Amino acid sequence: MNHLDVNLINLFSSYHVWEESNRFYFETDYDLKYFVDFSLEDNPRFVAYWFNLVNMSGAASPKDMKIWQTVFCIIEEFFRKNPDILLYICSTAGEQQAQRARLFSYWFNKAGQQARYFFKTAEIKGDNPLDKDYKEYVAIIVPRNHPQAEEVITFFDEETAMFNSMKP
Repeated sequence: MNHLDVNLINLFSSYHVWEESNRFYFETDYDLKYFVDFSLEDNPRFVAYWFNLVNMSGAASPKDMKIWQTVFCIIEEFFRKNPDILLYICSTAGEQQAQRARLFSYWFNKAGQQARYFFKTAEIKGDNPLDKDYKEYVAIIVPRNHPQAEEVITFFDEETAMFNSMKP
């Protein structure tokens, strides 16, 4: 992955972002600390990275619009330096994955990114024998000008359908 320019992120970000060990940290007005990082997906067909957003504080986050604005400054810089694909899976901590998926979709739409990126979400039946309705939530973000955008979206649809067909 090409290195992100933290100085450029901070020109537009609502919260100050700093980098340590390939993670991008920020702290909110409510003393919540987050980090964002990216990890390479092992896929021979496409260059893709998993986007990870972690609330290190573990405390519930209030409706803080500065968080999504900061996160999307980081995502914008990722795509400026890496014309690749981002994958996102919502954390299942506290069984709040459905709420996290809705919030991330809301953030994406609020940030007005639809003109620049394909953004697609999917529910995948999870492996929880105690809860037959357990789901995991994934998303993909692909620049509309990506040379394989349609192929990537089709692959995402096929993969999520395959995972769902494998579960009862």
